[in-house]
Amino acid sequence: MAVTIKDVAKLAGVSISTVSRVINDSKPVSPEARRKVLHAIDELQYEPNEVARSLVTKKSNLIGVIVDDIGNHYVAQIVRGIEEIGRMYNYDIILSSSYGNADTEIKFLQLLKTKQAEGIILVSEIMNDKLLDYVKNTKIEFIYLNRYYKVPELPTVSLNNREASTTMMRYLVDLNHKNIMYVTQKKDIDLTIEKCKIDAYNEVMKEIGNKPTIYHIDSHEIYAGYNAGPEIEKIIKENNITAVFCSQDELAIGLMSYFYDNDIKVPDDISVAGYGDINVASIYRPTLTTVKEPYYDLGAVSIRKILKTLIGEPIDEDKIVLPMRLIKRESCRKI
Repeated sequence: MAVTIKDVAKLAGVSISTVSRVINDSKPVSPEARRKVLHAIDELQYEPNEVARSLVTKKSNLIGVIVDDIGNHYVAQIVRGIEEIGRMYNYDIILSSSYGNADTEIKFLQLLKTKQAEGIILVSEIMNDKLLDYVKNTKIEFIYLNRYYKVPELPTVSLNNREASTTMMRYLVDLNHKNIMYVTQKKDIDLTIEKCKIDAYNEVMKEIGNKPTIYHIDSHEIYAGYNAGPEIEKIIKENNITAVFCSQDELAIGLMSYFYDNDIKVPDDISVAGYGDINVASIYRPTLTTVKEPYYDLGAVSIRKILKTLIGEPIDEDKIVLPMRLIKRESCRKI
């Protein structure tokens, strides 16, 4: 039979309310009474009901995390950042994968509320208008991380994508590349961060007096970069392209795989740059020159922001922008 708080109170010779005060650290208790209660808890191996306890204290020490797919390279790094910082503050993580389904995101959001989660971090690759409306009408602390879409009206942590893209473009120009191609997704372009990156690309091409060459693709996955290889190869030859800047590392790696299979040498025949610095970017050969998105830091800063709010520390702003880094590797060369 499970040990109850009543059993602890009886063994300690104190009231049930005194046991509750010791467990929840809610009101002062004499050192002697505290000692008796702790001894009784240890003796009986009593485990408090955390759900009931959270209803009393309004603290569950739980942070909910909804991700698109934990199998994604960058998602795992974000979750690691969330988990490690949460652990430092004695918070546990409840993790759910939506696999890009809007209804599932809302379902998990509602579930986490019933679990008394004190904050929720959503890592998504879709734009879920229903979820945005739901979050606006709830008081729970919330951070929205989206790798593709701009995050309207909600607290987020992100990178200055325009600055990052400009930095990469100017690096390629410094390597004497003038005919630079940009490979990007075409879906919902005006709603995504790709709009900032394309604007940066166009501005640098205008600065050097060259015509932009933009290739739109249906997906950001590695296979999409590979499958687009024949058409991109044709455009490269027709426009004397010397460097291809891909909007995501996955596209760059897929494209380099196509080049390898078709005896096109990177970077001798064509330079390729990516964006993100996913794990495989430093393993694939040649190693990929890219913009580093600090995925671990995105997670760590997100949960730190939530925890600061929960303990009443001042928050400077709802939208935090992290510094970017250009990672120079083997896939780009000077011409």
